[in-house]
Amino acid sequence: MNRQEPFKFSLNVLIFPMLFGILIWAVYWFELSFGYDFNKWGVYPRTISGLKGVLFSPFIHSSVDHLYSNTLPLMILSAALFYFYEKISWQVLLYGILFSGILTWCIGRPSYHIGASGLIYVLVSFLFFKGLFAGNRRLIALSLIVVFAYGSMFWYMFPVEDKISWEGHLSGFITGLLMAVYFKAEILPKERYIWEQEDFNESDDPFLRQFDENGNFVPYSELELRDDKDGGSTPETTEKPSTNPQLNSKEVNVIYHYRPRSANKGDS
Repeated sequence: MNRQEPFKFSLNVLIFPMLFGILIWAVYWFELSFGYDFNKWGVYPRTISGLKGVLFSPFIHSSVDHLYSNTLPLMILSAALFYFYEKISWQVLLYGILFSGILTWCIGRPSYHIGASGLIYVLVSFLFFKGLFAGNRRLIALSLIVVFAYGSMFWYMFPVEDKISWEGHLSGFITGLLMAVYFKAEILPKERYIWEQEDFNESDDPFLRQFDENGNFVPYSELELRDDKDGGSTPETTEKPSTNPQLNSKEVNVIYHYRPRSANKGDS
């Protein structure tokens, strides 16, 4: 079985997630330093001017707490994206920002929706469903890790708090799911063991040969008798004949040499 190693570490795994974190903090620092208020650049649903927030809202935050709560998840999840899905990572990010923002613009309340949490929900949803669709052990493990670490975020896709844009969270989650389906062609082939191959023959496997047709264990002694009756031998016991005819002979002669102990000499 030919195995490929699709997961390779690159500097993108470190550089771009770090840049994302620096960028959103730089925008907030600029607001505080120069007295700007970028909230009006967020998504305002069903208005023409509110469409600009589709691109700018992920970089705008209302407070330090809001910024801090989004920084680590954004960096960790984007690093996982670049490591496991490097070929489509930028498409996932760009499409995720675009379509989650548009969907928020369509279903959101008449208020400014800002923050990178919509993109975070895109990444959580994409990494989770993509791993399940792939059938690859490592990607499934990644899905389970995402659920364990960010499973509590599920409740914030519903109107549990007035100040939280649950519409943006829900839009991100739906967008991530749709992209996991859309990029299905990019899913890695499911890992197959040797016994799952089409040309696999059970009789060639030394382990499976130790079991009969009913699944009962066959000891090596009985297995050798069965092979002798069939005129064959197990691959493990097959040996190359020696060129020395004396070594190939089944008769073994042992010669003992005896020398009596001398009474005048001691043992050493």
